Amino acid sequence: MGLLTRTKEEVPCVVTISHRFEELSAHVKFTDGSVVGPGDSVLVHGAEIMAAFGEMVEEERMATITRASTVERMWTRATGDFEFMELCEFSFSDEVMA
Repeated sequence: MGLLTRTKEEVPCVVTISHRFEELSAHVKFTDGSVVGPGDSVLVHGAEIMAAFGEMVEEERMATITRASTVERMWTRATGDFEFMELCEFSFSDEVMA
């Protein structure tokens, strides 16, 4: 992994799509044990996977993991906490919104 260069890996994965009353989710599991780190991106290849209501669909696919450069990884680690805190900003009030 270079200071400013990105690398790409082709890896096998299993995509699970759940469209049920109790769960609406999409998950990707790398079957070769690959792990995604801060700043990395994943592109799953193939056509869109659709699950009808009440179904859970699993398909084996290939994915491309684009590994972040060392600088991108350090930047993501340094700024990630701030972005997470934006999601946590909330308040409760007894005032009625107009």
